[in-house]
Amino acid sequence: MYRELVINAVGPEIRVALLEDNTIVELYVDRSDESTISGNIYKGRVQRVLPGMQAAFVDIGLNQAAFIYVDDVIDERNNGYLEHVYLSNQEEEEASDLSSEEPPVGKAVSLPRSKSSIDDLLTEGQQVLVQVARSPIGSKGARLTSYVSIPGRFLVLMPTVDHIGISRRITDEAERLRLKDLVLSLRTQKVGYIVRTAGEGLSEDKILKEMQFLCNLWEDIQENFLSAAPPALLHQELTVTLRSVRDLLTHDADKVTIDSPAVHKSVLTFIEKFMPRLRDCVTRYQGPEPIFDAYNLEVDIGRALKKKVWLKCGGYIIIEITEALIAIDVNTGRYVGKHNFEETVLKTNLEAVREIAYQVRLRNLGGIIIVDFIDMERKSNREKVYNLLVEELKKDKAKTNVLPISDMGLVQMTRKRVVKSLNRMLCEPCFYCAGEGTLLSKQTICNNIYREMLRLSHDVQGEKISLRVHPDVADLLLGTANEIIISLEKHLQRQVVIYPVDGFHIEEFNIIEVYEA
Repeated sequence: MYRELVINAVGPEIRVALLEDNTIVELYVDRSDESTISGNIYKGRVQRVLPGMQAAFVDIGLNQAAFIYVDDVIDERNNGYLEHVYLSNQEEEEASDLSSEEPPVGKAVSLPRSKSSIDDLLTEGQQVLVQVARSPIGSKGARLTSYVSIPGRFLVLMPTVDHIGISRRITDEAERLRLKDLVLSLRTQKVGYIVRTAGEGLSEDKILKEMQFLCNLWEDIQENFLSAAPPALLHQELTVTLRSVRDLLTHDADKVTIDSPAVHKSVLTFIEKFMPRLRDCVTRYQGPEPIFDAYNLEVDIGRALKKKVWLKCGGYIIIEITEALIAIDVNTGRYVGKHNFEETVLKTNLEAVREIAYQVRLRNLGGIIIVDFIDMERKSNREKVYNLLVEELKKDKAKTNVLPISDMGLVQMTRKRVVKSLNRMLCEPCFYCAGEGTLLSKQTICNNIYREMLRLSHDVQGEKISLRVHPDVADLLLGTANEIIISLEKHLQRQVVIYPVDGFHIEEFNIIEVYEA
């Protein structure tokens, strides 16, 4: 499979698209705001401790207070060396001990720890060193952890954890043992490391240099913590461009194409320093049209923001994003099949599976996801749909957990959520419906006008009444709903004059008394 990174850095935002065989499968957007702070390290100040929730709010200098749970706070009574570290999607994918035990889905790499209460670990006003484990999403503030992880090109340093892990993508057992023994022999402090996929076959000298670099960086962060006044940013993660190049170029992409001369230069500088053998993979786009247009990506991005997605067979899926979960509904639509209903349903569901897995990955949907497939009578057909869904989700680096199809045709699954979904990143609630997704029908608005005018009937003193409404509502009141106006005039004993106003919201109307001169 041919993979390419296409980077659009001309303009107010940076967009990085990962293409597989010329089809966009992942999109990263950086607007240099609070939504892209995952991995940053801060000196914060505890604002409130909430024993009832076993959590605390911490001020790290954002518009919205961040929060930290008790399990993410280092217990200094145990010298700070306990248990776990939150990792990015890419780092979690690479984090694996040599044992057969895998890290829990969506959790940190964990070791046993004693239970403590949040008010035993934190007090209001206390200054803390924390890392953003999850950027702010919607109304939820950033999630923090005291267990810092600092990713490098080949290693991830975990200064609060005594643990050596090897990327699970390194499958050769002899190489895994060699790397683990090498890191254990070279480390001079009781800290943890994860050897990333790019570290496969690495020499002792290169591993030692990276370990020294990461340890020096951690020492600088600690020194800055002592001198900085909270809230303060102590360490900033790489930009989305360099992070994508670092994490995806070696194994997930064969080429990088960039439209901005400045960003192209910075990527080349980064490549020369850390990955010189890949410098020929980086090219600059100089075509006449915008780079995303040249690759025909804007259409797919626009399609990924729609609730309805059509399938090639004529069916469609509906994707509804709510606060609690994401609901995906599968429908046959225009597809009527050729032989029997069960075959039609199976074909629609199988095609929907591929589209759902693709849309979930592209839109970066996370949390609880419920998929309502069209009911299938045969158990073997349900198993085909479930097995295909599991197989398609393996293409996604984000961790997913899928339960079998229920008797009602529902699939429950979870997907690790680290950053905002594409919808939350690129869209905002409709200022007309305030996110409700629907408006009052014109007939309902006419009925509301009738009731409101009846309420005002005892106070009306003018000779006639002026009713200002949206043009579409005016057309209805002067047409098929004219009996409403006739009834009002009879009840009020006054003329009702309708004025259409182009600038009105569809649900807006004004009732004004008119006095004859």
